Amino acid sequence: MTGKMVLANLKHKPMRSLLSFLLIGVPVTLILTLVGLSHGMLNDAERRARGSGGDIMVRGGDSKAILSGGTANLSEGLIPFFEKQPHVKAAMGVITHSVELPLVVNGVDSGQFDRVSGGLHFISGGWFQGEFDVIVDQYYAKQKKIHVGESIKILNRDWRVSGIVEGGQLAHILVPLKTLQGLDSATNRLSFIYLKLDDPANTQIVMQQLNEVTKGGYTIWSMADVASQFRESVNSQGLNEFIFVIIGIGVVIGFAVVCLSMYMAVLQRTREIGILKSLGGSKNFILGIIWLEALILGLGGTAFGILLSIGAKYAIEILKPASFQVEIVYIWWPIVLGITLAGATLGALYPGISAASHDPIEALAYE
Repeated sequence: MTGKMVLANLKHKPMRSLLSFLLIGVPVTLILTLVGLSHGMLNDAERRARGSGGDIMVRGGDSKAILSGGTANLSEGLIPFFEKQPHVKAAMGVITHSVELPLVVNGVDSGQFDRVSGGLHFISGGWFQGEFDVIVDQYYAKQKKIHVGESIKILNRDWRVSGIVEGGQLAHILVPLKTLQGLDSATNRLSFIYLKLDDPANTQIVMQQLNEVTKGGYTIWSMADVASQFRESVNSQGLNEFIFVIIGIGVVIGFAVVCLSMYMAVLQRTREIGILKSLGGSKNFILGIIWLEALILGLGGTAFGILLSIGAKYAIEILKPASFQVEIVYIWWPIVLGITLAGATLGALYPGISAASHDPIEALAYE
């Protein structure tokens, strides 16, 4: 009975109901898209780091943050030094250069890359043939609408696309190591060195040996450390705090929308409320109708927001597949539902109490 009355009330004012769903759905979309973007970017960065094929990453100095930049402060002469260490099969040097946030160009040596990673998985084309050749992954190729043999402008000069590879292999953009070193005035310098071991089970032993041999002069990470460093670096930049701010905004918007919607509904149905009360409807019954309608608005708004967030994910994948990766984080669906219902419940309190407090005689006389 109560449910039928609530649905009839929502159908009676379809535009108000649709606008309520939309306004509640917007903060839900913001929350889910932001969470999906943070998860997607982190997981993509981790996949590409593991896609190098290395078991250990070496960086110069005592830097503790993987995202703090790609300063080329390692000597290229360290490659043979590391390859002579016990359990190390091969070493690969990489130099990085930012092109457009969050994308970077990685300079690599094809021989070193093949020994460490086992080779690139080409969709079309192949390795560099010239000094200014570039290899891009399928996502960057899709984003820029480029094909093998075409020219693309990177770092203020034209490059020929020699190959397109599958995603998740170190970087979205690869260029010859020597070329990028020359452009950056960093001859024989590297940003990172990746080490391939004879057995990944020896990772901790090799890391300990390297720290002893180098006397702690370098930052040495296992690939598991790299994954945790990605998360710590992003979290330290205030991402969690930003998500909490968006959640707070979502609660406030949900509260305001439901409060306004229910308040207007109470004003428009003053006579109906008077009739219900004159027929014996209790305060709890009237309050229950307002509260149930608010919950339905919250559920509908959440569902609408989830659909919008899925649409936003696919729109980003079409427009910027290399720059931004968004995942659908299903565990957040019940979380945003709880957040929305909390805001809706709070928003229904004042209109509900106001409706339940109406005097039936005055309500029936209301014009």
